[in-house]
Amino acid sequence: MNSIPDLLRLLAVPAFAWVAWRDVATRRVSDRTWIPFVGLALVVVVWDLSLIDTGATRRLFFIRAGLSVGLLVPLSYAFWYVGGFGGADAKAFVVLALLFPAYPAYELLGVALPRVETTIGVFSLTVVTDTVLVGALYPLVLAVRNALDGEFSLRGFVGRPIPAREATARYGRLLDTGSTRGGLDLDALRMYLRWRGLTLGELRADRPTYRDPESLPANANAPGDGAIGDTAADGGPATDGGVHTETDDPNPAAERGTAAEVDPEGIVDTGASNGPDDREDPWGAAAFFDDIDSAAYGTTPADLREGLDTLTTEDTVWITPGIPFLVPLFAGLCIALVYGDLLFGGLSAFGLL
Repeated sequence: MNSIPDLLRLLAVPAFAWVAWRDVATRRVSDRTWIPFVGLALVVVVWDLSLIDTGATRRLFFIRAGLSVGLLVPLSYAFWYVGGFGGADAKAFVVLALLFPAYPAYELLGVALPRVETTIGVFSLTVVTDTVLVGALYPLVLAVRNALDGEFSLRGFVGRPIPAREATARYGRLLDTGSTRGGLDLDALRMYLRWRGLTLGELRADRPTYRDPESLPANANAPGDGAIGDTAADGGPATDGGVHTETDDPNPAAERGTAAEVDPEGIVDTGASNGPDDREDPWGAAAFFDDIDSAAYGTTPADLREGLDTLTTEDTVWITPGIPFLVPLFAGLCIALVYGDLLFGGLSAFGLL
């Protein structure tokens, strides 16, 4: 009980709390964050082995370590490869596989923790199980929230309606647009707008002009990584990379003195065709991807075009905010350390194990 290696493993709790907060606030966790975890994992595993005094126990520890690494590492890579995980999520699971190959043992006020252990005894798999169960609550919470707002539909389990103008201040993907992994990634949208040096309000105000690839700047800007939080030159917020204004909805047509009419929602109508085939490379989407030489979070030129068409013509759009996976992972780790395996405990309570 309370061995030094197991006590050192508890350093993961505040560290994972921090990365969970970072995941909510920025959806970004630096690769350097995980290096100390790997070092700690190597130290505690070697320390564990030095404390094992029987060959059978040592063999069992190696089996559990092999299962932990052999199952979790390929699984996390596969989920990352198909887009189910972000890079930080996959690295977090690798760290768990290395740091918690077997159940730790603690004693608090005379109570042995974790309370429920599985037969196989691989603690990292218990953390994953608890994480999945906690994460499964997210669609239900989302559906209830939408229902309270009067929205009853299947998409209420995976998305939220937002004003189209606010898309650049949100994380997630547009629903019902595009063909890959759910549509336009809003990080990719911010990258595109920074690349062009425009705000979403400017695109909405003069859609026909900016949809024409001839409007692309001669010298594009660095797109960045799509994170929220940059500031404009005047110190105001510029979450989409353009020039900040109080309304974020300028009227370029009026400034240029054109005869275009602006509807009450600020959308310019010049009478020009806006169909998908009226000009080559609408919005300069292909030019953007050619220039940045990046996958832009799985977004394709077609996703970008469809997303921009939607964002510049609709007042309300649906986005799937996506669950910051490191949040349920942190919750799953805490539950596993105190209670143990939720699934195993539940099945045992109903006499199924």
